Amino acid sequence: MIICARPSALAAPPMSFFISRMPSGAVRLKPPREDHPPIAPPPPTRGPAGTGWGGGVANGVGSERGGVNNTGADGMRLMKKDMGGAANALGLAQMIMALRLPVRLHLVIPAVENAIAGNAFRPGDVFKTRKGLHIEIGNTDAEGRVILCDALAFAAEAQPALLIDLATLTGAARVALGAQLPALFCRSIVQARELVDLSMQVQDPLWHLPLWAPYHGGIESDIADTVNTGRNTQAGAINAALFLEDFVPAAQDWLHIDLYAWNDGARPGRPPGGEAQTLRTLLAYLQQRFGAARGLTAA
Repeated sequence: MIICARPSALAAPPMSFFISRMPSGAVRLKPPREDHPPIAPPPPTRGPAGTGWGGGVANGVGSERGGVNNTGADGMRLMKKDMGGAANALGLAQMIMALRLPVRLHLVIPAVENAIAGNAFRPGDVFKTRKGLHIEIGNTDAEGRVILCDALAFAAEAQPALLIDLATLTGAARVALGAQLPALFCRSIVQARELVDLSMQVQDPLWHLPLWAPYHGGIESDIADTVNTGRNTQAGAINAALFLEDFVPAAQDWLHIDLYAWNDGARPGRPPGGEAQTLRTLLAYLQQRFGAARGLTAA
C-alpha cells in the first residue's frame, strides 16, 4: 500500500474504491504466475483546493505457490496469508475514511496469483518495468517485489507528500525480527525513530532496519538494471527494500513496511490467523502529521 498526503485544514472529501486495470508495466508484459493483469484503483476525483493528497500501495498475492521456483509443500499451505499487506492496507484505508482525515487517499493493490503456468516468469527472464528499468528474474518466488515495483512507480507519478507500502515481502525480515515486529525502512533516520517511538506508545510495534546502500551491489545484474533476488541469503529484507527503492523517486517521502500479518498461534486477544499490524501506528502518525479530523485521535 502506498499512502500519500498533503496537509490541509479542510475536511477530506468523500472517498470510495474503484477497480480498474493498472496502466502498462512489468506485470502486464508477462504476468508472473497469474492469468490476468493486476487491478488498481484510478486516482480519485480531487476534492477542494488544498485538501490533503494520500496514496497507498500493498502487495496482494492471493495464492502464493512460488511459481517455477516452487514454495514447497511445507510452506505452501500457509501462503494464503501472502495478501496480508493488501488486507492491512485496506484496513488502514477504512480507518482513514471512517475518521475523515484531511487527506486524499489513493490505494493501489497489485493483485496476482503466483502459480506455475505456461506464461509464467522463469529464472533468467528479463523484462521492462513501468519506470523503464529492466529486471532480471533470479527467483520466481520473489514475486512480491516484482509487482510492487510497478505499483510504486505508478503511485509516485502523482507526487504524493507521503508514500507508504505494506507488504508480506520477505522471510528474511521474520528471521531477523520474528512474527510480531514488522520491519520499517525509510530514508530518514529521524523519521524512523519517530515512528518506532510512536509504535511503542500505541502498542503496535515496528522496528527500523536500514536501507544500507553498500549492499546494493547484491541486487545488480550483468544483463539487466537489477535482479529480484540477492546474491546470497544475507540481508534478504534489506536487499528487497533496496530493490523497491530503485523505483521510488529520490525526493519522495517513502515508508516501506515488511510485515508478517499473521499469528501462528493464539495470544491473548489474538487468535491464530490474520493479524492487523502497524495500523494504529500509521494512523497515529498520519493524524500527527496531517491533522486529526473531528477532534479524534488514534488512542
